Amino acid sequence: MIDPRAVIDPKAELAADVSVGPYSVIGPDVQIDSGTVIGPHAVINGPTRIGRNNHIYQFASVGDAPQDKKYKVEPTRLEIGDGNTIREFVTINRGTTQDEGITRIGDDNWIMAYVHIAHDCMIGNHTIFANNASLAGHVRIEDYVILGGFTLVHQYCALGAHSFTAFSSGVAKDVPPYVMASGFSAAPHGLNTEGLKRRGFSADTIARLKQAYKTLYRSALTLQDALVELRIQAADCAEVGVMVEFLEKQKRGIVR
Repeated sequence: MIDPRAVIDPKAELAADVSVGPYSVIGPDVQIDSGTVIGPHAVINGPTRIGRNNHIYQFASVGDAPQDKKYKVEPTRLEIGDGNTIREFVTINRGTTQDEGITRIGDDNWIMAYVHIAHDCMIGNHTIFANNASLAGHVRIEDYVILGGFTLVHQYCALGAHSFTAFSSGVAKDVPPYVMASGFSAAPHGLNTEGLKRRGFSADTIARLKQAYKTLYRSALTLQDALVELRIQAADCAEVGVMVEFLEKQKRGIVR
């Protein structure tokens, strides 16, 4: 399963059925679990832990040092879950001690060519990053987020579950759950209705989320006043509660 032309450090730990293509380089302090496929010419450095059934394509750079001038070779790490697809020329960096010291990617994410995931980013599950999307440091991406191609996300921003960005969006503030955003700088453009339908949200729930969107963006209320109204709506709809919880935690402001 390991091509003889691959270079694997003796201190790396690979499950017996891990596949490694020719000319790939795997450094020390790398753990790779069963079913994972590493293509040719990939470079994986550690400390990095990669779970089960991932596919990392050729020329990806995974787990290297963060692109942060404050980094002083501290033992930070990268953790990748299960079932992820990481395509050509993707770069994923380890964390820094200025945050929790870890970059983390969850399960079943689809990360397309030339995507960059910087230090200390936290990625949930079932996300899609189209080609050339880039995350600055300390970004939080929740479950089922879709980033259009060439989307740029400023450091410390958060994108809520089921949100969506159009291609070439520049995200400099938080994007609430379920919201579509586009433009540079990104602005809200309605609810991600089609995505919610595809994921089995009921017509009633979508209607309630549309009302929540109108409260947040079309009622001329301040964010704090809109939150008061949204908390009332959340009493009858747990999905609106997800939006409320996100808004209560935001620190950078939200796209407007």
